[in-house]
Amino acid sequence: MKWGLLFDIARLNDEIGELEQKASEPNFWDNIENSQKVLQRTKVLKSKVERFQNLENEWEDLKTLTELGLEEQDESVIPEVGEGLKKLKDDLYKLRLETLLTGEYDKNNAILTLHAGAGGTEAQDWVQMLLRMYTRWAESRNFTAKILDILPGDEAGVKSVTIHVIGENAYGYLKSEKGVHRLVRISPFDASGRRHTSFASMDVMPELDDDIKIDINPEDLRVDTYRASGAGGQHINKTESAVRITHIPTGVVVACQTERSQFQNRDTAMKMLKAKLFELKEREQKEKIEDLKGVQMEIAWGSQIRSYVFCPYTLVKDHRTNHEMGDVNSVMDGELDGFINAYLAAGLNK
Repeated sequence: MKWGLLFDIARLNDEIGELEQKASEPNFWDNIENSQKVLQRTKVLKSKVERFQNLENEWEDLKTLTELGLEEQDESVIPEVGEGLKKLKDDLYKLRLETLLTGEYDKNNAILTLHAGAGGTEAQDWVQMLLRMYTRWAESRNFTAKILDILPGDEAGVKSVTIHVIGENAYGYLKSEKGVHRLVRISPFDASGRRHTSFASMDVMPELDDDIKIDINPEDLRVDTYRASGAGGQHINKTESAVRITHIPTGVVVACQTERSQFQNRDTAMKMLKAKLFELKEREQKEKIEDLKGVQMEIAWGSQIRSYVFCPYTLVKDHRTNHEMGDVNSVMDGELDGFINAYLAAGLNK
């Protein structure tokens, strides 16, 4: 089986060789930031090659076990071979999907923003449910999910929240989640027990490296400070440490309130603004402004990418790939890989 060609192992090894050559140069440590990036990239590539080699070894072991079983007519090896093949297939599929993350920023951390749409208190509760879902998904991958800004609902739930997801390929995976998410359930806020439909939007941007330059004129910014509205400790809630930055020419607004100092919150908010302005710049290069306005969808019926149905039956269905799952509770506990994988395999990330 020529797996090396499938995963382009030769190219990975060539790149590792080039990076190691850079690391051996006398002036390598003159630029600490660049040195760290080279070492981190080398570590990631070596990890991929090692995973491939481990899979190749598992395949050879299974072949050997099968051949021995056939020679000795020993049927007791059948269950072991079956389990081994299933695990090998799953691991191969995951590794193959990683090769589909070819976007320039797929490897980056991600910045997620959830907004409540049509549905009032019910929609705000839905945002809180989605916040928990994405946090659980991040934890399942050993990623870090950190709330940067949160606006609580009037009665319950959350009106909007921004999350920083830190981990290898976080943006590559989570960009599949961008869009409107629809909830159908018996509302806990309705005394009559009627079924309600609610909506929430999810936006996602890559966290950009410092070497990507975005010109931001300080005169174009309006910076407001305020007291944090969420939990964060006595110091955070009693001082105006939260920061909101408005980019006046575009109307883009970002905010951060979860760090202890105003300086830290401003620094994080500027990174968010940089990512958002870069995204707008990228879009303008690909499409006309009129087209952009046409693509922006209302957070309501007919624009959803995925539906989560709790009643009268249980089903989560992605309307782009038709991938579906009946165990809605598992999905809400963060089991999203099936939907993410279906999106990547369908080539919708292009």
